[in-house]
Amino acid sequence: MNGLKRENYVRETNDPVDQTTFRKPLAGAISPRPKGIDGVLSNPSRLTDGIKPLSSEYRSGKPYPHLVIDNLFSEDLLNRVVLEMPPAGDPNWVRHDDEHIRQFNLRSALVLGDAGSQLVAFMHSANFLYFLSEVTGIWELLPDPYLQGGGYHLIPRGGKLDVHVDRNVAYSTGLVRRLSLLVYLNRDWKHDYGGQLELWSKDGKRREVSIEPTFNRTAVFEITDENYHGVPAVVRCPAGRSRNCFVVYYHTAALPGEAVIPHTSIYAPSRYRQRGSRVLQLMKDLTPPLALRVFRRMHPPE
Repeated sequence: MNGLKRENYVRETNDPVDQTTFRKPLAGAISPRPKGIDGVLSNPSRLTDGIKPLSSEYRSGKPYPHLVIDNLFSEDLLNRVVLEMPPAGDPNWVRHDDEHIRQFNLRSALVLGDAGSQLVAFMHSANFLYFLSEVTGIWELLPDPYLQGGGYHLIPRGGKLDVHVDRNVAYSTGLVRRLSLLVYLNRDWKHDYGGQLELWSKDGKRREVSIEPTFNRTAVFEITDENYHGVPAVVRCPAGRSRNCFVVYYHTAALPGEAVIPHTSIYAPSRYRQRGSRVLQLMKDLTPPLALRVFRRMHPPE
């Protein structure tokens, strides 16, 4: 999708009866008071009154389109979302631990509690999809009700996520990923703890933006094969804490004439990544696999 013009996200059809189906929604499609949002947003008028400035900020974002919004969601709701996070050792956590990533994901909509389900239901609603389309210019967005790759993301003390571009196709549906939305869940987070989301240049060579993962901060960015990002600095929060966020991906069908070659995450060239300790890497290389597995079982997410 590299080089794809933004206006080409608006799909056309030769059937005059269906023209409005594939274009922007009719005026007023986003109601002044969208239904079902009580207790979800801190200020519901943001979905209507704040679209133009948010869209301008998103589209002018460097090094690529992105947006950061503080206090978008209800503080009470997010507090309950945090409390619903499964405890360390829960079998639903998926552990990633290799040279590029040390992170835990809880990516099943079936294990969400009431608050998490309420949050996801709203972020997958037609009103929020229209809001995102108005802001980003990407139309016909489709949610992921299965949270494939989404849901809770937890980076423990000592964890990281190297600079990369995201998987471009959903696991099972074949839909094309267009947007990533992250809601941070870290109260009283200090800069020295690390965990900043970094947006890198389109050649993956240099950091250009650093976003602090503070509580109730929402980050949205476009997914393309040039939009490098990550959490490359090792997280150094106190013992017993972790860097937490809730992630949702948005998709569209492939556009006419768009050639999409599916791939998983693509990491930036190693010579540009921030390197970890050579001593620690050597110890890892020399440790027998069985000992590593035992160590990992004894050190679940903090």
